[in-house]
Amino acid sequence: MVGIGANWECPYCGHAQVLDDNRVSQRWHVQYVKGWAEQAYPSIEIVCIVCANNDCRKLTMKAVLGRVDPGREKEVHGPFDRWSLLPPSTAKPQPDYIPKPIRDDYDEACAIRDLSPKASATITRRCLQGMIRDFCGIKQNRLIDEINELRKRVEAGKAPPGVQPDTVVAIDNVRKIGNIGAHMEADINVIVDVDPDEAQTLIELVETLFSEWYVATHVRRERLDHLKSIADQKEQKKKGTAIAAGPKTE
Repeated sequence: MVGIGANWECPYCGHAQVLDDNRVSQRWHVQYVKGWAEQAYPSIEIVCIVCANNDCRKLTMKAVLGRVDPGREKEVHGPFDRWSLLPPSTAKPQPDYIPKPIRDDYDEACAIRDLSPKASATITRRCLQGMIRDFCGIKQNRLIDEINELRKRVEAGKAPPGVQPDTVVAIDNVRKIGNIGAHMEADINVIVDVDPDEAQTLIELVETLFSEWYVATHVRRERLDHLKSIADQKEQKKKGTAIAAGPKTE
């Protein structure tokens, strides 16, 4: 259920807002079909939200599965499942200065998280490898070799700003989990699964590194460039004032 007056963040533009009843619609629809093994009627709740940001105004739509017992249609049990219809995944909007192949991998990992958590973990693994190569400038044959090199640079104080020791440990954990999807066990009867919540945890690490690596670096660069621009303007103004005043006379 969506709470009117609750805080909500648009999945398209990331705009934080308070929900009001003019932009939210949610209602259950009972499907009167007989013979369902659950001995009940399936009920679908459709939730629609329109973003309040004038630059966005996009529609978010979700479907929720419930059930009602015959003769008690007002009592909905569930939810037993839910689907995101619009947008089709939970991927958050990312800035264009993050390389497109990395953003594409992130979007794909989010899109298939529920359909195939194991495949999602594998793509997240590739996404992190792309970030190590792009942001950290490390490119070797295997991801484990790249992680070991990144660990050495962190310990030597030569890693890019924002790359912390615990980050390297987390990336290595993603590598191990992603390997489950990328490589079959020696004994094919041994099945190691990844559930959607675990796949989401890996995705959230990528989102954290987007923020700590790319976004923080971009914001820092913008602030320093702005500071330099102010200093240059002051210097030019100072020189202009000195020229206008002319040479000193006795």
